[in-house]
Amino acid sequence: MNDSAPAVSLAQSSPTVGTLRERDGALEWSGRQEILRVEPWGPDAIRVRARLGGPVLPELPGALAPERPDSPGASVKIQNGSGILTNGAITAEVNAEGMIRFLRAPGGEELLAEERAHFWWPGSRLYTAGGNGYHRLEQRFAAYEGERLYGLGQHQHGLLDQKGVVLDLVQRNAEVSIPVLTSSRGYTLLWNNPAIGRVELGVNGTRWVADSARQIDYWITAGDPAEAQRRYSAVTGRTPLLPEWAAGFWQCKLRYRTQEELLQVAREYRRRGLPISAIVCDFFHWTHLGEWKFDPAEWPDPAAMVRELAGMGIKLVVSVWPSVSPLSENHPVMEQKGYFIGTEYGPMAHADWPDKEVAATVQVAFYDATNPEAREFVWSRVKENYLEPYGISAFWLDACEPELKPGFPANLRYHAGPGLEVGNLYPRENARAFYEGLTAAGENEVVTLNRSAWAGSQRYGAALWSGDIGTDFATLRRQIAAGLNTALSGIPWWNTDIGGFHGGDPDDPAYREVMVRWFQFGTFSPLMRLHGFRDPAMPLGPEMTGGPNEVWSYGEEAGAILESYLRLRERIKPYVLEQMRVAHEEGLPVMRPLFLEFPRDERAWQVADAYLFGPDVLVAPVLEAGARERAVHLPEGARWTDAWTGEEYPGGGEVTVPAPLERIPLFLRDGARLPVTAGE
Repeated sequence: MNDSAPAVSLAQSSPTVGTLRERDGALEWSGRQEILRVEPWGPDAIRVRARLGGPVLPELPGALAPERPDSPGASVKIQNGSGILTNGAITAEVNAEGMIRFLRAPGGEELLAEERAHFWWPGSRLYTAGGNGYHRLEQRFAAYEGERLYGLGQHQHGLLDQKGVVLDLVQRNAEVSIPVLTSSRGYTLLWNNPAIGRVELGVNGTRWVADSARQIDYWITAGDPAEAQRRYSAVTGRTPLLPEWAAGFWQCKLRYRTQEELLQVAREYRRRGLPISAIVCDFFHWTHLGEWKFDPAEWPDPAAMVRELAGMGIKLVVSVWPSVSPLSENHPVMEQKGYFIGTEYGPMAHADWPDKEVAATVQVAFYDATNPEAREFVWSRVKENYLEPYGISAFWLDACEPELKPGFPANLRYHAGPGLEVGNLYPRENARAFYEGLTAAGENEVVTLNRSAWAGSQRYGAALWSGDIGTDFATLRRQIAAGLNTALSGIPWWNTDIGGFHGGDPDDPAYREVMVRWFQFGTFSPLMRLHGFRDPAMPLGPEMTGGPNEVWSYGEEAGAILESYLRLRERIKPYVLEQMRVAHEEGLPVMRPLFLEFPRDERAWQVADAYLFGPDVLVAPVLEAGARERAVHLPEGARWTDAWTGEEYPGGGEVTVPAPLERIPLFLRDGARLPVTAGE
């Protein structure tokens, strides 16, 4: 049926009905001044948009491309007072009142249903007017007994299953909002809206809230978690191929203050014969914040530094912040051209921050990454000061939430829209500036290290790390769930600061144990990067640094263990790179919850302290002080071999294995081989 096809009025079936019609292969319902559009959006998936007061808006900011992807075989029918859209494995049924049920096809089992807030008013979609076409939006769905929910980006609550959680949809340091959920009931749903808001996963219902936006927009697919990841990554964008160097070990600390200090560390790694792929030049290496260039007083010859590092096989990664000091040479032109995030009230300054040549903090502004011209300007400075003269092509995009003080998104005005409507988009667009700049310059290997992300960040070569976190075993334990939920949110490149960030005394035996166990976990993380602000620390400012943070900084016993895991990571790099290829081609993450490979094992859906590294390696980090053994659930449907001892176990039960300080429990699936021990 085409646009001119007659609408079907359902007025005789209910006193609160609307009108259903087919339009361009989609199902539309209209009533009570609302238009609801339900359409196929890629294989086995459906997109839903709803707006009060007019037709749906096709080009609002979001994670989905404006063009509808092919959906072979999708069909629309209107019959018996309802409309039915079927697209492969999923069916959407829209009743006369505009309520939607999603069903598994074939079979007809309910996957998810919209739910009324009250029998009288409102329905499942609530619009509370904010003026000028903006509303506080609510979308309600039913809750189901026994349902488990995963994803939603990266959070520090330590929970793998998010059922029962209330989360703010806002970007903060260590709290990364990516609004996609995977359900144990066999669906994955993307809330395709970068607005500030929250999601409530209660036992009496699920509610998505946008504090101020113009329309409801979500996408849903049916299938097991692995199938859903493939489809979700197809519509939001697959990650590029990870460069080979990035699969190795990254050395970092807060911070190397001079060129010579950084080079001495790199030389010592090579003198000791230790594998190292990258070393990071952290913040305050610049002349002024927002000038994006080396301070010649501390970094007198970057070209010679890059050449020497390259001769040792080491990539230099440079920190680039999105904030601009009023002392920066770029501030006047950026302000004049409107390249900063605007404010509704008050000056165009978003945070206070130390800078060179001043005794007190200054009021800095953040560039507007949602503005294409602003992205091009920032990239032009980075290209001129790092890429062109020195060949530096790897960047650490810190503070990219953006880290505003105070964090009042309602006072912000972006090129893409008001702060409340588009605020969560920023980190993705910041990564986009570097991806598009590097590729336009002819670089075919792109990876940036980001402290925040949104849906689709992965397609711009964005790696995510878990932010400025603590340095104890409790924090380490929380990173397992954080990494797994990130993986289920479409971001396959992920890591933590090995050892945590805030503190940690390299001379403290208790902290040395934390470091060893964290380093073992880091070896089996998608990216392996040592970082932290070690004791003794200095106050925030251009002169600041932390204590030593190299593998030899932790004493003879711990240092020997750390060195052994550096060599282990180097041995397994071919396996890591193969899993990165799978992430690029299929959208499957490297770090996987057990249920991604074993969805029919009920216990696998509950394991929050172990994971699969690719399909073949089960990793069970030691997460308690003094622990020298570890209980591990081995999923049903495979045989498992202890990678250290060669002992075999059947799947479907729990085993307890030795875990001396030098050993992280590892199990290989169905005869898989991996060079875990030297000489393999």
